[in-house]
Amino acid sequence: MAVGEVGNPTNGKEYPGKMTAFVFLACLVAATGGLIFGYDIGISGGVTSMDSFLIRFFPSVYRQQKERLSTNEYCKFNSNLLTLFTSSLYLAALVASFFASTVTRAFGRKWSMFGGGLIFLIGATLNGAAVNLLMLILGRILLGIGVGFANQSVPVYLSEMAPARLRGMLNIGFQMMITIGILAANLINFWMAQIKGGWGWRVSLALASVPGAIIAIGALALPETPNSLIERGHEEAAKAMLRKVRGTDQIHEEFHDLVIASNDSKAVKHPWKKIMERRYRPQLTMAILIPFFQQITGINAIMFYAPVLFKTIGFGDQASLISSVITGLVNLVATSVSIVSVDKLGRRALLLEGGVQMFISQIIVGMLIGIKFGVTGAHKELSRSYAGLVVAFICIYVAAFAWSWGPLGWLVPSEIFPLEIRSAGQSINVSMNMFFTFIIAQLFLKMLCLMKFELFFFFAGWVMIMTVFVAFFLPETKNVPIEEMEFVWKKHWFWGKFIPDKALHVAA
Repeated sequence: MAVGEVGNPTNGKEYPGKMTAFVFLACLVAATGGLIFGYDIGISGGVTSMDSFLIRFFPSVYRQQKERLSTNEYCKFNSNLLTLFTSSLYLAALVASFFASTVTRAFGRKWSMFGGGLIFLIGATLNGAAVNLLMLILGRILLGIGVGFANQSVPVYLSEMAPARLRGMLNIGFQMMITIGILAANLINFWMAQIKGGWGWRVSLALASVPGAIIAIGALALPETPNSLIERGHEEAAKAMLRKVRGTDQIHEEFHDLVIASNDSKAVKHPWKKIMERRYRPQLTMAILIPFFQQITGINAIMFYAPVLFKTIGFGDQASLISSVITGLVNLVATSVSIVSVDKLGRRALLLEGGVQMFISQIIVGMLIGIKFGVTGAHKELSRSYAGLVVAFICIYVAAFAWSWGPLGWLVPSEIFPLEIRSAGQSINVSMNMFFTFIIAQLFLKMLCLMKFELFFFFAGWVMIMTVFVAFFLPETKNVPIEEMEFVWKKHWFWGKFIPDKALHVAA
């Protein structure tokens, strides 16, 4: 048995249940919350590579990138204002996630999704109509609030609705929607960049209202999860909903465990204080380190700034947008690999394989860019074959992320928290994700300017560290009922010493 794994991780329970059309449709609608996050990730880099957008809002960056022969290629897009446009959203999402925790717990998961979609729609409208930088940044902040609410509630909703043996597949629907959003944004950027009047960026930004409307309207039609209904005192409704989502009347044992978890939850008046207790140290550690590791892979730096990055390393305007579309397609296809394999191979296997693949591909990309541009960043045209090689290894890297740390970075934290601290735990997970996303988004172009091709080696080093961490400290959670997760930690070689025996809920 590998280090970090546990045998027979629960007390032997396996709740009856099957995939029903009702559960599938509910999870499909809820997962569309990922569209708003994905669309924004994809759209930001595209519009910041459009000359008409830069001329209106960032004229100094436009002048800098046009000085091709006298400017260090690594530093062409280095601008604090430009990165603030991208990163302001994630700072707003960080703050919003804490408020979303209260809404999710007090009013239910669906209303948190609805609020997120509605606020995102308003922000998209404001961005599309922006006439100055202040209006643009304000719109981004509203988008961030929407992302904070959706990212806090959607993964929890999916994990609570899904049968244990299919939880991974259904939860990764969220990541699949993120990748669809990224690809849609890349395609729209490619088409809008060809508009002669120079107003294509407005359409790109305004069309973010579409995914916002989809999740807002979809949330109104969603049923609430049995966990949330019990948590808010609607036990009969919860029992009826549990029968419906499991497709069987044999729900008594699972319902009993949900009630026990709910009673524990109601006894907790201050979940933010509760989560700091020693017995929750494993979950708290994962809620902080998993989003940190997910972002320090460098993936969002590449996804945010894909067109900018490709232009920086010598691709033309159209070629850079086409290349970002290619990476978006790879991202989408590779995510489907995770959907069909995560509940069979398990979380650890995908994370470990993905880490090794990302490490190797990032080292090679760094070497290819270093060989061509060196440390001076002197402008050079890339041959078609050399540029194709760079894109190929970036795609290998993106594929590895898309079937490992991309979806599992959201799945694992959403399934490990007991109900009494679940909303607080997910808020910490989302806020940490948004915080590290903000840091990477804000610093990436400056880091590229200062570290040059060695930036890819920097990310590769962190990928190696996080892969080792998974090997030793992350237990396998596949097929474990969400309310039985304490047994996973109790039987782990390291985390077991933090979990007292009284923390294990064994039904009488």
